[in-house]
Amino acid sequence: MRSILRLGGLAALLAASAVQAQTPAPAVRTEKNISLALANQIAAEAVAACAANGYNVAATVVDRAGTVRAVQRADNAGPHTLASSERKAWTSASAKNATQAMMEGAQKNPGAANLVYLPGFLLLGGGVPVKSGNEVIGAVGVGGAPGGHLDDQCANAAIEKVKGLLG
Repeated sequence: MRSILRLGGLAALLAASAVQAQTPAPAVRTEKNISLALANQIAAEAVAACAANGYNVAATVVDRAGTVRAVQRADNAGPHTLASSERKAWTSASAKNATQAMMEGAQKNPGAANLVYLPGFLLLGGGVPVKSGNEVIGAVGVGGAPGGHLDDQCANAAIEKVKGLLG
């Protein structure tokens, strides 16, 4: 009798799974994204964090799709810092990963080394995803400190300053 009940329960579970698998996905998706106000705040915090250590940098914040939302460039930051900060932010948002981690992975794994050939990818430290919970809602890229690991520290410091706003 028990085996019949178990088989009946299994059949019901399989039938429910089949119906659920046939249910179409919703036509409209709802996603979290970074606001202009938050993007401006993160960019300002990143530039300030680097300035506190004597580094003149640019910081770019992009939304979840990699579109630029905010840019700040410190006085005396080189013009190249704008492009590097934007590429780091875009790379981080696109891959949903920190560029420092991606760079280290590419150095250790010959297959991942090909990432440097993707148009727009910049595998240097300083690009960090901005998350709301576990969802990437954007990224910040910092360029101009004397080393990507220092750019990375400034980006992380900026995110730490606004973590209470990320929900």
